[in-house]
Amino acid sequence: MANLFARKPLDRLMNEAQEVGEHSLKRSLGPVNLIALGIGAIIGAGLFVRTAAAIADRAGPSVVLAFVVAGLGCAFAGLCYAEFASMIPLAGSAYTYSYATMGELVAWIIGWDLILEYAVASATVAIAWSEYANRVLDWFGMKIPYQWTHSPFEHDLNGMHGMMNIPAVLIVLVLTLLLIRGTKESAFVNGLIVILKTTIVLLFIGIGWSFVSPANHTPFIPAPATYVTPQGITHAYGGILGILGAAGVVFFAYIGFDAVSTAAQEARNPKRDMPIGILGSLAICTILYVLFAYVLSGVATVQDFRSVGREASVAFAITKYMPGYEWLSKSVTVAILAGFSSVILVLLLGQSRVFYSMSRDGLVPKIFSDVHPRFRTPYKSNLLFFVFIGLIAAFVPADVTGEMTSIGTLFAFILVCAGIWILRVRSPELERGFRVPWVPVVSTLGIVVCGAMIYGLGWTNWMRLIVWLLIGFVVYFSYGKHHSKINAPPPEMPEGIKLSK
Repeated sequence: MANLFARKPLDRLMNEAQEVGEHSLKRSLGPVNLIALGIGAIIGAGLFVRTAAAIADRAGPSVVLAFVVAGLGCAFAGLCYAEFASMIPLAGSAYTYSYATMGELVAWIIGWDLILEYAVASATVAIAWSEYANRVLDWFGMKIPYQWTHSPFEHDLNGMHGMMNIPAVLIVLVLTLLLIRGTKESAFVNGLIVILKTTIVLLFIGIGWSFVSPANHTPFIPAPATYVTPQGITHAYGGILGILGAAGVVFFAYIGFDAVSTAAQEARNPKRDMPIGILGSLAICTILYVLFAYVLSGVATVQDFRSVGREASVAFAITKYMPGYEWLSKSVTVAILAGFSSVILVLLLGQSRVFYSMSRDGLVPKIFSDVHPRFRTPYKSNLLFFVFIGLIAAFVPADVTGEMTSIGTLFAFILVCAGIWILRVRSPELERGFRVPWVPVVSTLGIVVCGAMIYGLGWTNWMRLIVWLLIGFVVYFSYGKHHSKINAPPPEMPEGIKLSK
């Protein structure tokens, strides 16, 4: 039982962080690349789609406060991620941090849980990408039939059922191949996309501000009530519970800043650059999100968001309430499509890097840490996750995957906040390139805020998380526990020497 909570020695982690050569990841990213990776992962499906869902189903105009609550939770967690990433510059993110502080079983739980954040989120965004790609094709008189852009569990008003989402699978394939080609090349493409979509978001905020109607913000916090969606799902609407529930929903819009930490092993100067990348991208996006939510909820009514498809909400608001700016509607659609691409790209990168670290530790098969001899990327892991993510994107509805992603990420954040506190107590002497202020106050607030958002997501999502973790336990006890390298000799020891168990 003791081995279940064996912690990975920090000196071994530091040795791994300093590895070079053809079997290690290539260090090619600077602070600007890392901030761009963060923004690339953050601004995407959540901002343009989940904001409308939160307005319609949970909070009305108080979605602005929901973004503040979600941003606070991310800020507390982001500070903790920044300290860990500056201290342990490895690819595993929360998985690696948990291994050093809380032991192997907790590390496994977080590594398994991160599949919900990175892999399932990639599929969610790919599904949204498919919707917008079809809209762009429609401008040119082309359209992919409904059955080939939706899962078998979805149907339109005419009773047409989907079969599989082909565009979603194709975009995951293209971006997987780009990641295999190289992290530096992927970061360059991501940087171009970030410039485009940030410009469009700023244009919407700047132009839309003059079209905000005070009536749409009155009352700013609706009275507590319930709202039943067209699918028959009941949500708490308005009041504190509505804001917390909306915070849990729009939290999906923040997912991605922690993916920067998975690139720590590819940063040129991780101790300095990782905190800049994590906190810089989070700060920029939080300001944009609050302003965007204020304008969107003020331009259109709650009823508009309930009657129009979520994926069409921003374009609809511009077309109906901002006459003369139809070009902005199309620009937003292009920005969203490009933005979704960068989100998928960074999440795919994050997922493969987490499993790269887990594979190096023996908890998942070696194939996940095989590095391409030329490109020095975990190419086999990328291909395996393409198959997994492609299947989800092709056959699972977006509503299910989106909320699973949010609860999985919140759970990861709670463990990272706890880990910082634990490591401060156990190893206060360790060198830290960045220090979280006011520990344990900040780490405790991170746990409380993220826990409140998990509570707001409701029992159906709690059950999904529990079932997913139970599946993870089966995998761990049938494979990971027996192949763990926690008691193996450090990498620098001569081959053939083993420590007795």
